[in-house]
Amino acid sequence: MTSVLYDAPGPRAKRRNLILSVVFVALLALLLWWIWQTMDDKGQLRWALWKPFTESEAWTTYLLPGLADTLKAAALAMIIALPLGAAFGIARMSDHRWVRIPAGAVVEFFRAIPVLLLMLFANEFYARSTDVSTDDRPLYAVVTGLVLYNASVLAEIVRAGILALPKGQTEAAKAIGLRKGQTMTSVLLPQAVTAMLPAIVSQLVVIVKDTALGGVLLNFTELLNSRGTLAANYANVIPSFIVVAVIYIILNFILTSFASWLEGRLRRSKRSTGAVLGKEDVEELNAAEVGGSYGAGADRI
Repeated sequence: MTSVLYDAPGPRAKRRNLILSVVFVALLALLLWWIWQTMDDKGQLRWALWKPFTESEAWTTYLLPGLADTLKAAALAMIIALPLGAAFGIARMSDHRWVRIPAGAVVEFFRAIPVLLLMLFANEFYARSTDVSTDDRPLYAVVTGLVLYNASVLAEIVRAGILALPKGQTEAAKAIGLRKGQTMTSVLLPQAVTAMLPAIVSQLVVIVKDTALGGVLLNFTELLNSRGTLAANYANVIPSFIVVAVIYIILNFILTSFASWLEGRLRRSKRSTGAVLGKEDVEELNAAEVGGSYGAGADRI
């Protein structure tokens, strides 16, 4: 199929693509074979190292509680960061300078600071200025750092998604008498959500992965931190890393798959399903409209 942006490959291009695909698959197979041989030579494929993952104790004591804390922190951060980011993104487009400038300063400030540094600051703040218990402090610090950083990033995503819409949408809304707030909530945001969804989901995946930062320095008992305890008890560092990596891959795959399904559903719901009217139908509608106008005028007279 040929289009403006893409030309259908000819016979030579097809052969070249086939050769490149075969070479890539061969190199990937060699890489996997080398990894397998290296792990085998180092004794990392011994059944004794992998056996704990076939027993319930390793999962119920270490991995599943760690996964639960990871999902808890990520869910809290998502729930808070999404509306906060949308609010700041819309505020950055305000006509009022006293709203636009402070919102822009807050977004740029927190977007420029590494999320790990925000977690450390939050942990110190909760330790010195609040009554949050020592057990709950790592969770509070992780969620706070994730919210501050990702809300600022999501604010830019929202702003870019709205600005990417054609100006005709705003002009049409103004033409029918909608105020700016009504235009934003009824016209612009519903259309921008579909366009922004892939970028938003990518940021949500980042939130899930960044919970591991709290386990490294704040001793937050998330999945990666629980893996360390498991590896210390079973002496299977490399296998535990591999299993946890697979868990993260599955978790993020489920998240992105759900987002793809939701995006497709949103796009399908916005497609027009109305029937095409023929000439006779249009004439009947025009006649009815004219008759209704005259009738209404006669009633007023």
